[in-house]
Amino acid sequence: MVTLSWKHHTLIQALISRGPLKEKEFHSIFTGVTGRNPGTVKKIFDKYLLEINKELSYVHFELKACRDQYDGQVCYGVVNNVSDDQSKLGTKYSVPQIAFFKGIIEAIAQDEAAQGCISGFDALNIRLENQISSEASSNQQQVPPAFRNFSMSQKEKTLDELVRDKWLCRTREGNIGLGIRSLLDLRSWFRNNDVPSCEVCNEAGVKADLCPTDGCNVRIHKYCLKKLLSQRDDKRCSGCGKPWPLSKITKSEAVDEAMNEEESETQAAAPKSKRKRQLRSHGDSTENGSSQASLASTSGANARRVTRSGHSSHGVLNSSVKVYNISKF
Repeated sequence: MVTLSWKHHTLIQALISRGPLKEKEFHSIFTGVTGRNPGTVKKIFDKYLLEINKELSYVHFELKACRDQYDGQVCYGVVNNVSDDQSKLGTKYSVPQIAFFKGIIEAIAQDEAAQGCISGFDALNIRLENQISSEASSNQQQVPPAFRNFSMSQKEKTLDELVRDKWLCRTREGNIGLGIRSLLDLRSWFRNNDVPSCEVCNEAGVKADLCPTDGCNVRIHKYCLKKLLSQRDDKRCSGCGKPWPLSKITKSEAVDEAMNEEESETQAAAPKSKRKRQLRSHGDSTENGSSQASLASTSGANARRVTRSGHSSHGVLNSSVKVYNISKF
């Protein structure tokens, strides 16, 4: 069994206390804790994640990464892999709130247009009775009073809470979409409910571009399509064999996307070459050395302050049960 250090605990604590984080934020925390840039030491970064997951597996948790289907950015989060009745006791949401959430998820995931969202009006008009058996819903006496009495104001409040907790999100157009926590935690639910997957990455295509050919069910995430176009001059649909329409994504946009990825990798390696240039000047190196030492001391102190509250991995994970069980319907 691998013994986790305070550095491992700090990474776990950051994801549990803050919720899922964008890759840039998580990499920044990793750099502050270890003093290394994940962009230049990917093997070491992956080793940390592997060691963390080996320990988390004993309590049925897992550190996962996925792409936000609305902006294409990679995110990291800790999820609960257990979906039994006991795990449901840890959520802070009530039974009607969970039924309301499930109704929204179903409405978004089952949208044949794969828009990845519904309007706020449609969300507030989700019927909780639809979340119980058809026989019970037809008999009003069998519908729980909590479902019948779940008011519009309670729905609005619940909607705000779900957005704040990252189970849902608000799109730029003001619609309701899936939050990054749902995208991380609902992978098995998407598969079990036959949500069509992206032809490129095989993840659920909740928000994706559809092949316009009648009878063709192929869908591809926009960020997957950009990457594909940057690698190929001729893109044909793998389902029907017809050319993929490029009205929304042009070849130049795809090339720009690839160039942005290369620039981000270059910037990740930049600090190392910058330090080499700075060492050529004795005065600059002295000043930079003192400031770096101050930053290292500050980050180390902050890390120690964080880990004092949960030095044991099992103690840290106990606090996450209330956060990650809403999706275990």
